[in-house]
Amino acid sequence: MSRASSPRAPRRVEVGLIVSIAIAALVVAAVAGVFAFALLRPEPAATSSPAPTSSPAPTPETPTSAPVPAATSSPTLTPPPAPPVSPAAQGCEGSSTLMTVWAHPDDDIIFANPTISDAIAAGRCVRTVFVTAGDAGKGMDYVRARELGILRAYNAMRGTDGEWDATELTLATGVHARRLTPKDDPRLSVLYLRLPDGNITGAGFDLTAHATLSRLYDGTEASLAPVDGGPAVTRDQLVGSVRELASAFAPGSTLTHIPRGSAFAPGDHPDHSAVGTLIRDALTSDAAVGPGIRYFVGYPSENLPRNLTGAVLDAKVDTYRIYTQQDQVIRCADRSACLQTRKFGEWLQRSYPKTEAELQMG
Repeated sequence: MSRASSPRAPRRVEVGLIVSIAIAALVVAAVAGVFAFALLRPEPAATSSPAPTSSPAPTPETPTSAPVPAATSSPTLTPPPAPPVSPAAQGCEGSSTLMTVWAHPDDDIIFANPTISDAIAAGRCVRTVFVTAGDAGKGMDYVRARELGILRAYNAMRGTDGEWDATELTLATGVHARRLTPKDDPRLSVLYLRLPDGNITGAGFDLTAHATLSRLYDGTEASLAPVDGGPAVTRDQLVGSVRELASAFAPGSTLTHIPRGSAFAPGDHPDHSAVGTLIRDALTSDAAVGPGIRYFVGYPSENLPRNLTGAVLDAKVDTYRIYTQQDQVIRCADRSACLQTRKFGEWLQRSYPKTEAELQMG
């Protein structure tokens, strides 16, 4: 090879250097552009990646992962104890209960029949309560005779003669009661509280120191001792006992006397009016009992039209006649004699129940 062409070599070196520099510049520019694009493009949307540990507290609708307190960290609430069951409690399977509350033994069969006898015939349970002994100041022999007469009258209404079991009860109120129930028929029961008879004059009797139910209820006597020597009874105990018996019997309906203040009260026995007032005051506000109370017109019923006749009257009079065989004060041998008895004959031919709305309270 001839050395004559060697002077051209340096020019080729310069051209290669220039090309290299140009390529490097383009690379640098491209990198710079990419970097600039990265700086100018918008921030990407949030992804589903796990939230950082410093995330804000959730709203109430958002479940949290806070630990649930152990059950033992809250106090345990003890339910209130159930009310005590009254010693007088008597159920009534398959039927509703009729509760009747009267001043004296015989008030029920004089003023409230045929309602009571119809209830017995219909298979209802009947729970009757006598507040006073109806002793008329004559002592316990007369009281026992009247009580026996009532049991025989109820046997007549149920169509079966039979013995009755006696149970001495002390109610939750502390009041003593004597309960009689037919051995063969738990649907019926009669309770005697045996408080002293107040007399038709309202002045009581010498034998019982002129103590009366009216004075007890009005607060002029602090307590009233039963004629059988049982523990004395206060007004609050008496009211509480009525409520206890209503709770124990859960009556669908309740019968009693006309209360004081009614247009039908003037001329009635003071004991009748006191018992009617007792029931009205104690039970009217009871939503389960109040609407079913019926108040029967007593002595003043003789001034109202006769409304019982025929077989209904005959059955009522015969029930009363059976009772009177034990009552030495009022006794009639047959239907005619009973209907001719002064005042009693007129009362027997009538029966007037009144609702609360019909009492015409003054």
